Parts: sequence; C-alpha cells; structure tokens
Amino acid sequence: MIVKDLVRAMQAIAPLEYAEPWDRVGLLVGSHDRPLEGPIVLTIDLTERVLAEAQSAGASAVIAYHPPIWEPLTSVTDRTPQQRIIMRAIELGLAVYAPHTALDAVPGGICDWLCEGLSGSTDGKIAGDHRALQPHPHREPTQEVKIVTFVPHDHLNTLRNALATAGAGIIGHYRVCSFSAKGEGTFLGDENSRPAVGEAGVLQSVDECRLEMVCSKHALPLAVQTLRRFHPYETPAFDIYETLPVPQRDFGPGRRLVLDRPVELPELARRFKAFLGSASVRFADAGHRGPVKTIGVCAGSGNDLAPTARAEGCEVYVTGEMGHHHILASLHAGMSVILGEHTGTERGFLPRLASLIKRHLPLADPIISATDRDPLTPI
Repeated sequence: MIVKDLVRAMQAIAPLEYAEPWDRVGLLVGSHDRPLEGPIVLTIDLTERVLAEAQSAGASAVIAYHPPIWEPLTSVTDRTPQQRIIMRAIELGLAVYAPHTALDAVPGGICDWLCEGLSGSTDGKIAGDHRALQPHPHREPTQEVKIVTFVPHDHLNTLRNALATAGAGIIGHYRVCSFSAKGEGTFLGDENSRPAVGEAGVLQSVDECRLEMVCSKHALPLAVQTLRRFHPYETPAFDIYETLPVPQRDFGPGRRLVLDRPVELPELARRFKAFLGSASVRFADAGHRGPVKTIGVCAGSGNDLAPTARAEGCEVYVTGEMGHHHILASLHAGMSVILGEHTGTERGFLPRLASLIKRHLPLADPIISATDRDPLTPI
C-alpha cells in the first residue's frame, strides 16, 4: 500500500466535496507515492504527545479529525507546537490526513452516529427519520448548464449527434441524452440575410424542433461552436441556462432527527451521556413540556447551526459546545440545548472509522491513539 491508497479510502468514506468551504481537509502532509509500512494512527487532535506515540508505534500515517494546519504557516521551525508537529511529521515521513467536516456530513458519518445514540438504537441503525440540517447542494459536472436550440426536424439528429461529440448530453453513465419537442418558428430576414429557408424580406414560418441538452461549463465553448457549425441556419437561435444544484437530503452539516419514540428531555440527556461514555453532559431546559420528538444534532461546535435547527422546528439541539449567548438565544426561541463537550461528540466515532478504513484497506492496520484526549478534565 501507498499513501495514495489511504487517500482513496478516505475519499470513499468521506468525500471531500462535502466538507465546508472554509475547512482545511485532505492530505495535509506527505507524498502520495510513499509506502504505508506501519500502523495508521487515528486521533481527534494531532498533539506533540500523539505524534510521539505515532513515532513509537512506527506509524506511517495519522488520520487527524481536526486539521493540524489551519492558519497559513509563514515558517516551519521548532518555535511553536504547531510548527514542531508539522516539521517532525515531515522528518518522520509521516502522512497526515484530516477529514473533519466531510466526515460529519456524509451518511454513516459522525452526525449519523450521534443520531444512533440519541434515538436509543442498539443495532447500529437510527430509530427515526433523519436528514441533514443543511442539505448539501450537488451539481453534476456534466450538467452545469442546459443548451436549448431550435432546428428543422430534418436536421435534428445531425445536430444532436454533433453536440454529443462536443461533450453535451452526458447524464451519469448515459450519452447523447436530449429532449426534443415539435413547434413552429418564425423569422424575417433583412436585405443582408441569407436564410436557409424562404427568402429575405419575407416572414417565414417553419416547422422546427426544440432541442435541449445538458453540458458542462468546460465543454460549453466547443458545444456552442459545434452548434453554429452544424445548424443549417445562418444565425441559429439558442439559449444557455445555468442549472441549480440539487439538494441532497442525506448529505450536509448537522442532522434533523425525528424520533420514532419521543422521550422526556432529562432522559434524552442521560441516554446521550451513556452513549458517549462521558463523565458529564449538560442541558438547558427551555421549558418544553412533554416528550421530545424533533432534535437538531451537530458534532463539535454547534453555534452556527443552532438558528437553522430552530428554524427547522427542533425542540432540542444536541451538540458539543456552544457560547453562552448562543445558548440563551436558543432558550429564548423555545429550543432546549444538550451539550456533550466538543471532542466528546467526536472521539467515540474513531473505532467506527477504524472499521471503515479496514473495510476499504484490508491490509491496513488502523489503531486508535491512546494519548489523544479532551484537554478539559471534569472534576
């Protein structure tokens, strides 16, 4: 195995296209062609302590959930812990990969794992309907725009096939995809025109077909050039429409969970604590009476998604940490809050991640760091 194999496996587990635009994800340190000859250490944070552990284990790679490179580095020396970690990883030939928000957003990722625990599931499934709080907008590269033109029926197949050779009409595993409908076109050429049908200065009415084909923006210039070349008209009419991304219900940050069996808020907090194996879980009650059914879920820091959860009708918002004023805003809006600490809502997923890596790379040896821990200790 080489580092490229690990990158492929992580891309299959948590494709980077689902990471937040501001995130620093992917292979941060290392060469794609370097052999993977030792264990792969899984950690939430790549600290100097974890790095020393990886060195002692003879590791060849580290999967650090939180990106160890965040702000741009102006130098790589031994002056700061962050720089020392990166410099030492390079010296050791250690590959460092960070999935972060991509691992939150995908089905079967950290947010879905949290939903399992909150729903009371014991079989690895989620006992309730769940979807992303912010469904990820996805647009296929071959369907970024749609070309629409109008052509006499006798020339329809010729133009359709020509556009297909230019890269239009690709939908998934299918080629030459198009739609056509019959209609009537009119035109009136001036004295300088050379109409393919009729005469200049005379209003013409022609039986035409409306032809529609999707296309990538990359292929669009060639497609337009091809359209003009193979269309029988001197000046063909055509439109180009930019398509909207399609929201993917199961992909995206956060989750909106509707429980099959509603539960009282204190019991939900106790269930969450037991699932995380946490020493403590805190909750703030907005005064909701009766069982809780609709829950907003976000791993790590939940400040940004809290307004979305409120707008989506969530009665309770479950996350790792929130600022004081964000908690108050949620309570004022009638939404209770449960906090499991930042890394407390993330670290328990590492055994699941190890299994996923093993499934994609049977020869790999993923191990969970023994020295990675929450920097805060409850007393």
